[in-house]
Amino acid sequence: MYFYGSGQRRGHVLLIAGDAVVRRRTVQLAPSANLAALAMVPASVLLGGELPTDTVCLDGARDPNTVLTRLRSAAATPGPLLVYLSGRLTADRRGRLYLALAGTTRSAVRYTALPWEWLGGELRGRPAGVTTVLVDLVADGDAWPVLRECGGLPVSAGTEVYGVVCPPGFAAGDGAVSGYTRHWIEQLRRGPARPADVQLHALAAGAAGLPPGALVLPTAHELSMRPAPPTPDPYRPSGQRWPANGNGPDSTPNAGAIPAPAGGSLLGGVSGGDPRPHIHALATAGRHREAAALARAWEEHVQHTYGSSSVEAVEWAEIRADLARMAGDFPLATGLWIGACRARLAGQGVADPEVHAAAAGALYCWTQLKDRASVVESGPELVAVLRALPALDPRFLRLTQARLDASRAPSLPRAVRT
Repeated sequence: MYFYGSGQRRGHVLLIAGDAVVRRRTVQLAPSANLAALAMVPASVLLGGELPTDTVCLDGARDPNTVLTRLRSAAATPGPLLVYLSGRLTADRRGRLYLALAGTTRSAVRYTALPWEWLGGELRGRPAGVTTVLVDLVADGDAWPVLRECGGLPVSAGTEVYGVVCPPGFAAGDGAVSGYTRHWIEQLRRGPARPADVQLHALAAGAAGLPPGALVLPTAHELSMRPAPPTPDPYRPSGQRWPANGNGPDSTPNAGAIPAPAGGSLLGGVSGGDPRPHIHALATAGRHREAAALARAWEEHVQHTYGSSSVEAVEWAEIRADLARMAGDFPLATGLWIGACRARLAGQGVADPEVHAAAAGALYCWTQLKDRASVVESGPELVAVLRALPALDPRFLRLTQARLDASRAPSLPRAVRT
């Protein structure tokens, strides 16, 4: 967080619990439990500063105007601001997104839920760098197609957004504190030095056990709304992986730094410019093979131009890993993330956030492997990577080793060297 102004002395934390997510009479996401857990964390730790801070918990609200009043008051604070939202994301018949409140019904969404655009509207006037929105949501069947179409969850240009949105039908917390929020809190409590928000997000998302297809924020859509260099997420360890959508060299910082490879006509309308927005658009449209082929072509070109161990080459390996994750090819994604982490570890050291983010990406993708042979094949390499990063939560290593040991049942062949 960054503070601004010499006479502005207070921060603000606003915690909002929307409607619980219930499926077949089982609570899958309990926003009230998430709020209760976050409320136990000192506000100074949540904000990452020592300013006096006001904390407001809004749980069980039924009137969207009540929530709007709290948002407006929070947005007016002159100091740093954290807004946390948890619950069910829904949509009306026109495709507009809402945070469902207590008592929200499908037939009366427009009158009983909080329009998502209100959040951005209230935060739009705040200076960049002092506002963070943290979300832990589950989209229902009406909201999920809208999210897939827009590719993100927009707030406002000057706001940093971190969080996860799980697809409908997947449990996010089984009625207790959800995995993403729980791991965010646990990382805050781990040591005297508070990690940066991006590190907290990377570790929390990597350990949360998210379902396949979960939306991890920030995405390219959110990055395109930020005037400053974007902040990475665990699957895109550097903010330059997926730049703002645009076709020319001015669409993102250093966009034209990589010359076009031979055969650049495959890039269609972005030949000679930055190919990443086009590749990302292909992947989000479900054209995974095309996206992967283009990314591989650019990776080979960069390896030839800068060297196979160059930062540029590692970045393209990470892009390919993210594309594999988006396509559901978790064995490939795991291997690419492990390789990228090793390369970054060799060049950047054990304390670098990009090394930790690559490790988080590898860990997440490995946890999505369903085939025991795949678990055993890549498990030892992942264990070695995690063991080389002492600053990571030691439970990551213990749980990884335990799963690997369980997969190496006596009746199964030892598929890899140990």
